Amino acid sequence: MTALPRQDSPSALAPLHIHEVCVRDGFQIEPVFVPTERKIELVNALSRSGVAKIEVTSFSSPKAIPALADAEDVMRGIDRVEGVEYAALVPNVRGAERALACGVDELNLVMSASASHSQANLRMTREQSLAQFASIVDAAAGQAAINASLSTAFGCPFDGEVPADEVLGWVARLVDLGINRIALCDTTGMANPAQVQRLFHAVMERWPDVTFTAHFHDTRAMGLANALAALNAGITHFDASLGGLGGCPFAPGASGNVCTEDMVHMFEAMGRHTGVDLDRLLTLARQLPDIVGHPVPGQVMKAGPTTRRYPLPG
Repeated sequence: MTALPRQDSPSALAPLHIHEVCVRDGFQIEPVFVPTERKIELVNALSRSGVAKIEVTSFSSPKAIPALADAEDVMRGIDRVEGVEYAALVPNVRGAERALACGVDELNLVMSASASHSQANLRMTREQSLAQFASIVDAAAGQAAINASLSTAFGCPFDGEVPADEVLGWVARLVDLGINRIALCDTTGMANPAQVQRLFHAVMERWPDVTFTAHFHDTRAMGLANALAALNAGITHFDASLGGLGGCPFAPGASGNVCTEDMVHMFEAMGRHTGVDLDRLLTLARQLPDIVGHPVPGQVMKAGPTTRRYPLPG
């Protein structure tokens, strides 16, 4: 792995963009339905925390993801804060039409880099996913930005290793569709930092005009290490989930996303500007156990930031 960039270099000074996915990726796997009003309250609070983007919900079938059956009500009920993008996952053209009717800023489309996960997660082949993407791009017709999330880009729980050349091939086809925002996703926490740095360096070198986002899960406690590796490769856009909630409901062993407040704490401690108010995030993270009914994985909310000072005993 290469050394960290010097703090006076252009890459070191570039602001980082934190994309909050808790309300969609986090809540979709929770067994207890989070009331619509609480989702709206959380989005509104996150909107004022300094995050660059919030993935608010998924316009999927309520039968497929009952936890997000209130997509329209949530999207129409939130406050829109200037400077924040509001995204939604859409599985098909019908979902895209529903999302566009609610005025989303970005449509997030998901396909798998591996064949088996594509069948397990989406019940279609990768070619079918790509054809569906083309239909959504046509339907959107410039009404919203489009991001493509490529799941299992660093490994598949069914197929194992996904060769880098195969991932690059799917990225090339996404770019050919006119998609210029692409997230490479470590769906079940199989990535390692060396692999992450190599792959992100490769895609950024080949497609410098595409905005690439790093999306990691902390399944094997490497989420922050992988985020650092992506940063070293030049990535400035990161998905994360408040409290470390989340996980793919169709992937064995999947656990939560890399934790937003832990990631922000790490970057800020390194001198990298995120624009996010860590104290606000921590306040919100401490509310999550009450919302979801169980403890959450985030560490900084428990220990406090490194700037915290304790009185001497005695």
